Amino acid sequence: MFNVRTSMSGRIYSQGVLMGNWHEDVCLEEEQLSITKDGFIHFGDTVLLVNPDNGKSSAEKEPGMSGDLSLAVNPDEADVHRFQELVAPCETSAIKCVSPVGRNAFRILSTEGEAMGEPLRYGQNFGLGTTGGLSGRMLFLASDHKTFANMAKKSFHQSAIMTDELTYLASWQATFLDPQLRLENEGFPVPANTKILIVHSHTNQALAVPRNFWIRTYFGKEYEVNCHTYLDSHKAEEDKNYWVIVTGNPSNDANTMFDRPKPPSEETRIQNIELHEET
Repeated sequence: MFNVRTSMSGRIYSQGVLMGNWHEDVCLEEEQLSITKDGFIHFGDTVLLVNPDNGKSSAEKEPGMSGDLSLAVNPDEADVHRFQELVAPCETSAIKCVSPVGRNAFRILSTEGEAMGEPLRYGQNFGLGTTGGLSGRMLFLASDHKTFANMAKKSFHQSAIMTDELTYLASWQATFLDPQLRLENEGFPVPANTKILIVHSHTNQALAVPRNFWIRTYFGKEYEVNCHTYLDSHKAEEDKNYWVIVTGNPSNDANTMFDRPKPPSEETRIQNIELHEET
């Protein structure tokens, strides 16, 4: 009996048949994100990493720069067809899809023996792993000091790639967004669906999407991801370094908590009450 599957693009195939755009279909299959019960991120959670819209598209005169972007693996087409799994080293990119699919779903991993289910804390080392929606081995987000042979292709900053070893080069820390409150929040659980920084433990550089560097991938034009801390005139990190660790939505009105409609502000709520009273 063949195990027949229908992809998101509508193609029907069995797992033993690899032809055409098979690996694209698998990388774009919908994934299930973890649902947080206490509002925090935990070891073992499956999440999205989203660089939120910076709202500067009009100022930068580039409409394509606007919108939310998610971190994704960028597998080599030939390697996937040959090995049917991600092959290290594997590049990364930022994509406009913020729905959970194989390419952009990552798992929060322990690097120092923490139990699955324990909350991730600010300043605590963790890993980020994914299979890219394929059935093979997991690769891990990593970085290292840049060299002439190892740097981001467009920005020439420190690269962010996927490796097959969960070592100190694949170790990251969540950092509180506000520099003035950073020290007092050290050691507290990291809230889900909240802007944070993701900093490389070994080089102390922050994961970033500069948004002004395009790269061509098998899936189309996407954004370069690098590992570089961008600072403004006040020595605070810029929005290129902002990330939201997105979890699943327990209700049925949206796929993720990132898609969930935001509650009305107090001003809007009062206006609605007054309008209701008038009618």
